Amino acid sequence: MSELSPKQTAILEFLAEFISDKDYPPSIRDIQIGCSISSTSVVDYNLRRLEEKGLIRRDREVSRGIEVLGHRKRSRTVEVPVLGSIAAGQPIPVPTSDRWASDVEETVTVTGDMVRGQADIFALRVKGTSMIDDLIADGDIVFLEPANTAADGDKVAVWIKDRGEVTLKRFYHEGDRIRLQPANSTMEPIYTTPDNVEIQGKFIASIRPSE
Repeated sequence: MSELSPKQTAILEFLAEFISDKDYPPSIRDIQIGCSISSTSVVDYNLRRLEEKGLIRRDREVSRGIEVLGHRKRSRTVEVPVLGSIAAGQPIPVPTSDRWASDVEETVTVTGDMVRGQADIFALRVKGTSMIDDLIADGDIVFLEPANTAADGDKVAVWIKDRGEVTLKRFYHEGDRIRLQPANSTMEPIYTTPDNVEIQGKFIASIRPSE
């Protein structure tokens, strides 16, 4: 470590701590913010120096493709498409499921463990705070597996047909009606009928973007 500059030492320590904590590598922007570096180009320069010294390995074809050598094997990462936004508040219009495949805005890199090793996972960016008691906040990204059924209490993305809107709520069957329950004590549930809802996906996990 004596041959490293203070900045390179800080970056290497940040990489090891970030990967240990989150089980996936940081982005260049994460490193810039976490190490208080002036620009991403400075981060990139120092990552190249660390790579030349054999301390890290980078896969430039993969987002967040950084491995700290000698730290531990990097978890397999997968790119998950972010297909738009979903309401965690009052429902808002979003693309229907048959259009989602052509409406990809971005992708996000996560570990295979986070999405349970499944290949057909998709992600949506949350708008609103109705799921805040389930630790899902405005701006978070939620990962869902395609599904058309749910058990009581499951967190699901639900298409409300007569509104042309999708929302993220807990799902309950109650006799001849459906209750879509927010996880926020200040908000009221949505009641509707079984023939007016279509489950689009079942919640797996969520992350809070760092930028």
